[in-house]
Amino acid sequence: MTAVQDSDLLAYVDRLKDKVLVITGGANGIGKQTVLDAAKQGAKIVIGDRDRTSAQEVANEIVRAGGQAHAVACDVSDYAQQRNVFELAIERFGSVDIVVACAGVSEIGGFERIRTDDKGKPLPPDLKTVDINLSGSLYTAHLAIHYLQLNRRDRSSLKSLILLGSIASWQAIPGGPLYTASKHAIFGVMRSLHPTLDIHNIRIACVQPFFADTAIVPSYMKAFLSGIPLTPVPRIAATILHSAADPRKETNGCAWALLDDGPVIRVDEGEFKMGVYGELDKRFNALNKGVKGVVYVKNTFEDLFRSFGAVLLIIAVLVGLYLRRGA
Repeated sequence: MTAVQDSDLLAYVDRLKDKVLVITGGANGIGKQTVLDAAKQGAKIVIGDRDRTSAQEVANEIVRAGGQAHAVACDVSDYAQQRNVFELAIERFGSVDIVVACAGVSEIGGFERIRTDDKGKPLPPDLKTVDINLSGSLYTAHLAIHYLQLNRRDRSSLKSLILLGSIASWQAIPGGPLYTASKHAIFGVMRSLHPTLDIHNIRIACVQPFFADTAIVPSYMKAFLSGIPLTPVPRIAATILHSAADPRKETNGCAWALLDDGPVIRVDEGEFKMGVYGELDKRFNALNKGVKGVVYVKNTFEDLFRSFGAVLLIIAVLVGLYLRRGA
């Protein structure tokens, strides 16, 4: 494992100039920061996001700053809509150089809460988290394999596919089986695709941040993560661009873990072994205690909301924060 300092993340940004970057989930949070940073380096941007309005605002911001960007509505669980994003890139810029599968959600549906029909029989769980985080990323990766090679004139040219994992790619998140399953799987997808893409000189990486201050993390969770260092969004974005632009063959197929507010940890392909899990586990265990507390609070608040409504829930949050501050 190799620690990568923030200054080192900027080592290859000059390779982004004039490259066409396609991103899903680029309207907010990590995705937005990524495209803004890439555009500053001269990359041409195509954003696909279900939040069409915000995506267009980001594109407009890039254009006002002198860059080139387009946005289109895209639900990543819809293959045809994702294909439209890539087709827009080909139509406007003629090629695709970097693909970032950034769209994602947190745990949805309460997998461990069993719902029943009017006869008391269990209903199927809501698998939307898996549909978006895993199936959506698989659609992105599948399309990237085609479009990264379309109109490619020079086999040595920069071509990259970046998948967004999570610390849940390594360590289970209590109370989040669907999120954990999807992020474990994303890591597996990266490892599976690496040998094939490497033959075609296409980079692939899996960026794996801990909790960050984005909309994907609910407000109540942010409140109860107080005191636990969150991963800075700019560092995550810089890691995405660094992993895409890094020209070194030995860093292809790596995991890039951002466990807290410390440096990025690059885990090379040859180090995906039990010992690495042990080392990462040491750093995660302290954080995990806080996460378990958050899950307990989450479940409690959901029960309160169902029973007593929003008013009592708001009161409970305010009282909890007051007591926490007093402690």
